[in-house]
Amino acid sequence: MATLDWIVIGLFALGLIGIIVWVFMQKQKSSGDYFLAGRDATWVAIGASIFASNIGSEHLIGLAGAGASSGMAMAHWEIQGWMILILGWVFVPFYSRSMVYTMPEFLERRYNSESRTILSIISLVSYVLTKVAVTVYAGGLVFKEVFGIETMWGIDFFWISAIGLVLITAIYTVVGGMKSVLYTSVLQTPILLLGSLIILVLGLRALGGWDEMIRIASAVEVNDYGDSMTNLIRSNRDADFPWLGVLIGSSVIGFWYWCTDQFIVQRVLSGKDEKEARRGTIFGAYLKLTPVFLFMIPGMIAFALAQKEVIIDGQVFTLTNADAAFPTLVATLLPAGVKGLVVSGILAALMSSLASLFNSSSMLFTIDFYKKYHPEASEKKLLTVGRIATVVVVILGILWIPIMRSIGDVLYTYLQDVQSVLAPGIAAAFLLGIASKKPTPKGGMWGMIVGFIIGVFRLGAKVFYTQAAGNAGYENVKMWAAANGVDNFFYTLFYDVNWLFFSGGMLVVSILVIMIVSRFTTPAPPEQLVGLTYGSATAEQTAATAASWDKWDVIHTGIILAITVGFYAYFW
Repeated sequence: MATLDWIVIGLFALGLIGIIVWVFMQKQKSSGDYFLAGRDATWVAIGASIFASNIGSEHLIGLAGAGASSGMAMAHWEIQGWMILILGWVFVPFYSRSMVYTMPEFLERRYNSESRTILSIISLVSYVLTKVAVTVYAGGLVFKEVFGIETMWGIDFFWISAIGLVLITAIYTVVGGMKSVLYTSVLQTPILLLGSLIILVLGLRALGGWDEMIRIASAVEVNDYGDSMTNLIRSNRDADFPWLGVLIGSSVIGFWYWCTDQFIVQRVLSGKDEKEARRGTIFGAYLKLTPVFLFMIPGMIAFALAQKEVIIDGQVFTLTNADAAFPTLVATLLPAGVKGLVVSGILAALMSSLASLFNSSSMLFTIDFYKKYHPEASEKKLLTVGRIATVVVVILGILWIPIMRSIGDVLYTYLQDVQSVLAPGIAAAFLLGIASKKPTPKGGMWGMIVGFIIGVFRLGAKVFYTQAAGNAGYENVKMWAAANGVDNFFYTLFYDVNWLFFSGGMLVVSILVIMIVSRFTTPAPPEQLVGLTYGSATAEQTAATAASWDKWDVIHTGIILAITVGFYAYFW
């Protein structure tokens, strides 16, 4: 890192501090101000926050690493601007009408208080064990790789950078709440986009252009059925990414994440009205078209540079492992000053993602637990509890890092596995709950419970069989199972079935549970459902929704869908 790089990083830090000070000077008198920015956010802030919150270290390490190791296979999860459009066009009207603070609170209104508690617990546990810990862990790896520092003051630089990142982010989240998240995202998003775009351009120039990358990647076969790294749609016999399983699994996980997860939907709830919220999702959908090119393609470029043994600054470009793809490109390709800009972009991504997690987690605890049992609590008390909850989440995330570090070689797989079994039950409850008045409170509740139980069995089976195979000295579970005659129903169903097909099967089971239980239990009273389902919206509510969009919203939606179709056609 040259002096100019540190100057650029310093200027970025000053800009960030300026925004935080400005936010702190704005009086936040209520929990609504703190958690949802007073519900007056514009479409620019909402869209930028959706994108910046989504992009974290799992993209900088995991997605670029996926590009370097398996090519376009994971692109299905990143070309999901169309799923954000579903949030804006289908779900925003119901969320806006309900005036809720959290997704568990919405489920309470649609179903019952037990459903609210179940979703809150699942969400909080998943945030601490996956999103917070994964982001912090991977962030420490990124900065250790970029700065090239092994130790500082006798301490592993991983811990210094990881904990420092958490503390800095926690301070501005605790101080400013949702407004800090929204308005710092407006600064962070263009820096992240510009920095990653520079990496893409310089990487292609060093390699010899787009066609050269496609030539090298397409020559590498990824299975025994003729598919290469550039194939988005792969044989249904592919062990990891069968095309039907990918389309099903990525849609289930994407629907849960983009349309029902507090982490993302909270950005939309902060909109001043339905129109701003929907346009924020359209803007976010445009931005969501970029990660494939900003992170996955650079991973493929890094792979191609290593395959071609390109010489950069007198040294042959080498890639120690797939997950090192993006930080290696940063350290190798960028000149002084530009490297500082890109590092600022990386810092922006990590901080924005963490800030959103901290804010969402503290909001879930404050609104869905503390306020539920202390309804008389003052707004000042709720603000204090929210800030304390953020600190607690930070501490828990740091305490979990050593465990995450022990499984760093499967970081992205770990994250996707957890999400694939977390998503189906929740997705089923929201999907059926809004689509129809027929699902009963008990039906929605039991659909989530059964989905969660099945998911726990799936994760437990993976841990059990993986550990058993490792202890016996086998390279993988299938070799161990074959050698020991393990071929029972539990092993076949909960371990051997492809994780993408399993996720789709969980969705079907959860839907069936909701429908069957609803058949034999008492439905919610009509007055409870007003405005919360398609069949219960009043004429005034329907008219307000119709008046909240115009032809330009439709045109931009069409453009996003056309780009998505074109992407699939090109990489088919």
